[in-house]
Amino acid sequence: MDLIPVIQQRFSAHAFLPDPVSPEAMERILEAGRRAPSAKNRQPWRFVVIQQETLRRKVQDAAYNEPWVGQAPAVIAVCSTNIDYRMPNGQLAYPIDLSFAAAYMELQAFHEGLACCINTTFQEDEIRELLTVPYSMRVVVLLVIGHPAEKRTGDPNRLPKGRIVSYEHW
Repeated sequence: MDLIPVIQQRFSAHAFLPDPVSPEAMERILEAGRRAPSAKNRQPWRFVVIQQETLRRKVQDAAYNEPWVGQAPAVIAVCSTNIDYRMPNGQLAYPIDLSFAAAYMELQAFHEGLACCINTTFQEDEIRELLTVPYSMRVVVLLVIGHPAEKRTGDPNRLPKGRIVSYEHW
């Protein structure tokens, strides 16, 4: 199984068709997130699926009115359940753990023939209130998911490997 072609073909969609995401596809997307690795296998996440149009529009408002947030038929709020755990290296675990879960869900969505936009531009307090997320938890990312209304154009601008990879030293 070669994942590089899948990774190369995915893109961040900013326009979606109104067609709903099938319940079966959504279950597989959520399962991909559930199976993501986490520090000490703590699995510090909760995924809140938002499919109701009126709620998606309110989430769109809290996401600085990004049109694709309300346009897509599904949004998954990727939330923490433990914001205090630090790994032995001193770093907070939840941003890393939730990033893994979001990336796994994004790749599964693409595998399902869907598109995804990972949105980190939102007013967290408003999202937390809309979704009744406890105050002690964090909303880290919104996964905007649906059938793309656009096609990928060109290859995303990526730094050459020689600028970002080294072996044995910086």
